This record gives sequence, structure tokens and C-alpha cells, in this order.
Amino acid sequence: MTHEHRSIRIHGRGGQGVVTAAELLAVAAFHNGQYSQAFPSFGSERMGAPVVAYCRLATSPIRSHAPIGAPDVLIIQDATLLNSRDILVGLAPDGYCFVNTLRPGSELAGDSRLPTLPKGHLVTLPATEIALANIGRAVPNVPLLGAYAVVCSDISVSALEQAIYDRFPRAIAEMNCRAVEAGAAAVQEVLEHAR
Repeated sequence: MTHEHRSIRIHGRGGQGVVTAAELLAVAAFHNGQYSQAFPSFGSERMGAPVVAYCRLATSPIRSHAPIGAPDVLIIQDATLLNSRDILVGLAPDGYCFVNTLRPGSELAGDSRLPTLPKGHLVTLPATEIALANIGRAVPNVPLLGAYAVVCSDISVSALEQAIYDRFPRAIAEMNCRAVEAGAAAVQEVLEHAR
């Protein structure tokens, strides 16, 4: 883990597995021998309504249980949420931003709504399409977590897959793990081309 503590804020819409994403990330970190916590921001949870969940990973016990106002990482499961002014608030200048979109990062980087981040810190992924191809449902959470595992390396892909098997019945877990691997591979390919 490159940071002693890492705070992650996940934005999406009801039905996209936002809360599940935070929980899987926390369990994967636990499998990697770290301290972790995950919790949702409760509000309207109807299908399609904006949802926020938080996750903290650390090498020492976590004392704070407050919502994360200044994240090191943002995971945005629905690119239409970029239209909301407050979604990017507080992101660390050297933070990471993962966005579920068909648009390449180079194109999105010119978007005035996004902060200027170091090269390689804005990661885009067609996570919905990957989920549909591997799971048969438009749940972009696990492909984005696969991308996170490759880029941030706080957690391993295998720990993430272990967390998925802990959570879901075998057949569903297998589909989700394929989606994780596809998300990880897509980002790995982008990183290799960027070198």
C-alpha cells in the first residue's frame, strides 16, 4: 500500500451496486492484511437516485467514522453525475478519479468539470459494457474495482475475487470475477500504451 491511509468515495445511482462496491473493497483490503471500513450515505435509495458510499483502508486501526469529505480516490459509477457540482469536491490534488464512461481519459481530461490530476490519475473504463458482457446486468461496480486494484495496488485482484466469493453464491461470483478481470485487463492495456 502506497499510503498509510487511503480514503475512497464512491458515487453512483441506486441499483448500480455502490454500497456493495465499498463493502467488497473493504473486505478485499482485510484479505490483504489491512484495516478497513465501508459505509453508505443514507438518503433516497430508490432506483436511479444518486447514492454515495465510503471506504477507508489503512495499515493501522481506523479511528474516524465520519463521511469522507477529502477523498484520495473517487470512483464515479455513472458519468452523468459529473454534472453535479459537488461530486468532485475535496479530491486530493494527487488523487485518483475512476469514471465509468466510453470516453477515453484523454478526451475526458479536457472537461472543465474535472480537476487537473497527474498523468495516469484519471482512469476511464466502459464498466457498464464490461458488466453487461460478463454478468448480464448493468452493474459497473466490479469492473471499476478491478481497475482500482491495478492502478492503486492497495488491494490485489485475487483479494478482490476472494471478497466476491465471500459475498455471492458461486455462479454469481464467477461472473463477477470475470468482470473484475476484464476491468483490470482493460486498464492494464491502457497503462501499457501510455508508457
